[in-house]
Amino acid sequence: MTTLASRTAPGRRHHGGVNSGQSRSGWLFTAPTLILLGLFLVIPILMALWVSLSDWNGNGSPFTSRVNFVGLENFGSVLTGNGLAEQDFGESLRNNAWYVLLVVPIQTVIALFLAMLVNRQVLRGRGIFRTAFYFPSVTSSVAITVLWLFLFSQSGAINNVLSWVGINGPNWFNEPSGIIQDGLAGLGVKSGPAFLTGNSFLGVSWWDWIGGPSVAMTALIFMAIFTTSGTFMLLFIAALQNLSGEVQEAAMVDGASGWQRFRFVTLPQLRPTLFTVLTLGLIGGWQIFDQIYTGTQGGPAGTTTSPAYLSYSTAFQNQNWGQGAAIGFIVFVIIVLFTILQRVVLRDRKVSRRRMRLYQPNPATRDIPTGGDA
Repeated sequence: MTTLASRTAPGRRHHGGVNSGQSRSGWLFTAPTLILLGLFLVIPILMALWVSLSDWNGNGSPFTSRVNFVGLENFGSVLTGNGLAEQDFGESLRNNAWYVLLVVPIQTVIALFLAMLVNRQVLRGRGIFRTAFYFPSVTSSVAITVLWLFLFSQSGAINNVLSWVGINGPNWFNEPSGIIQDGLAGLGVKSGPAFLTGNSFLGVSWWDWIGGPSVAMTALIFMAIFTTSGTFMLLFIAALQNLSGEVQEAAMVDGASGWQRFRFVTLPQLRPTLFTVLTLGLIGGWQIFDQIYTGTQGGPAGTTTSPAYLSYSTAFQNQNWGQGAAIGFIVFVIIVLFTILQRVVLRDRKVSRRRMRLYQPNPATRDIPTGGDA
């Protein structure tokens, strides 16, 4: 009697559940993508890593004998150099941190609200609303930035609307002061306490770190929320349409309120989509460049400079390619760390007894006796 192994042709032997022919076909079909990723992604990243560890000045190839290996010197000058490079990086990091802190949660909440709004069956013309909300996301960021410059100018439409309620609006893109510091100044607090003004981090005092985004950066924050909420709205709509309606109906029968259904039924099922939206928002927030390049060039007084724009200006304008590459890799590490943190925060957890008691069914709405095991 022949065995299964003897009946299998040599070229058709299975290895780990996939035969050699299928394995070769898989590598053949993925080879073009792998080659393109290697040529245009992996190799440039490795080259940039070498540049960040060398003293290359931008002339010739960075792999010639004239280029010296300097180790972490470029990273040290940015992080611990106690000079202008450290101060510039600290200011850019502060600007971008406030940008991410405000843009990511606000755009996520607005996107989820719009998705739940246009996903309602009773809403007429839902397609029109979806298109209107999504349209800013497909418009050129350069065109949106130019429009924003007109809207937020000294005589722009925003200041004209504020004048109707007696507010004299600022010249948004020429105002470097922080909005929190401006608010405290309105209450009579002109300067911070000594332990905040006398201590610094990355060359920037703690009083400036907590002073909030500048007025100019605030205008860019409004623009980011306006242009990105529509994109994330579509992700939430796709997730909402895949949710089971039976769970919602069961919660309604049990007497759950609208807020309870959203918190304990809808939101937990949206956790994977929420993680995706937050991650994409975080990555996009730390990579802000084109709006700054087109609109403010980092001004006024460097209060709209982001690490991405600082990396560009350091390398391409100041010809300090090593520091520019080092700034780019520092931003990469920041994004990875925040992504891991989000993954930990949004991981699946067991429901505690206390949280289970927050949602108690209403016995009056049930058709079965409440005293039995049912």
